[in-house]
Amino acid sequence: MEIRTAQKLAWENKTEKGFNTTDVPLEFGLLNAEIGEAFTAWRKRLPDFGEELADIFLYLVAVAEMNGIDLDHEVTRKIEKNVRREYERNEHGVPIRVSEG
Repeated sequence: MEIRTAQKLAWENKTEKGFNTTDVPLEFGLLNAEIGEAFTAWRKRLPDFGEELADIFLYLVAVAEMNGIDLDHEVTRKIEKNVRREYERNEHGVPIRVSEG
């Protein structure tokens, strides 16, 4: 499924069920809570880790939709930008960006 399609379906579900569609700070808070749940599922090796990651995605696309962001387009653009970037490792082995490409 494309990100654009998932964003649309997630938004339709939120509006049909009467979930938050206007309070961006609340949505960021809920997104943060989902990240915590996913971390706990990963740390405890729980079987619902994948579902928790999906929850993160759904809250993320909701924040995008609330702000008129086409996340499919933005992710594609960002990946293309990251591919062009060049990195060199410093004396500690940490990659440091040296060029935007």
